[in-house]
Amino acid sequence: MPITSLPNLLTLSRILAIPVVIATFYVPGDYARWFACALFSAAGVTDWLDGHMARRWEQQSEIGRFLDPIADKLLVSAILFMLTAFGRLSAEALLPALVILCREILVSGLREYLAGLRVGMPVSRLAKWKTVIQMVAIGVLIVGDAGPGFVPVTAIGETLLWIAAILTLVTGYDYLRAGLRHMARPRAAPASRESEHLA
Repeated sequence: MPITSLPNLLTLSRILAIPVVIATFYVPGDYARWFACALFSAAGVTDWLDGHMARRWEQQSEIGRFLDPIADKLLVSAILFMLTAFGRLSAEALLPALVILCREILVSGLREYLAGLRVGMPVSRLAKWKTVIQMVAIGVLIVGDAGPGFVPVTAIGETLLWIAAILTLVTGYDYLRAGLRHMARPRAAPASRESEHLA
């Protein structure tokens, strides 16, 4: 499937949105925060939409399987870094952000290793809920102080981030346990030089 297929273009749009969202952190004013939240939310919707369209239209491709998780991790990691750099996360909220980032690295490593064994690692339903809560939390934190004064926006965002981090630990453990099970299986011994020559 070419990279110009609509599901792949949606995935690429998620990557292209990252520098724009980052740029809004340097723009003063509440409108910049709301615009960043809207753009981040739209990028989050494409995360569901590109996979749904690829399956429905039978346009799943190796490019899409490669780009989709990378786009997600780049988007989440970049915004968490920017929220930290601009002081929009409290010291207590840095811990769940760190847990989320470490889990992403762990799962990426597991997926890469298992791909070499030709073993897929499907996304669980709990992991999907984790992603939704995580994206909502980050979107709320982007708005932060620009939200309505009578609503504790930052506190809500950080609470959701903690919930996402807890789910991250649970799903990360599930992925690790599944990965270790495959690692523990004995692998077939490579063919000897003599057998290769005879073949």
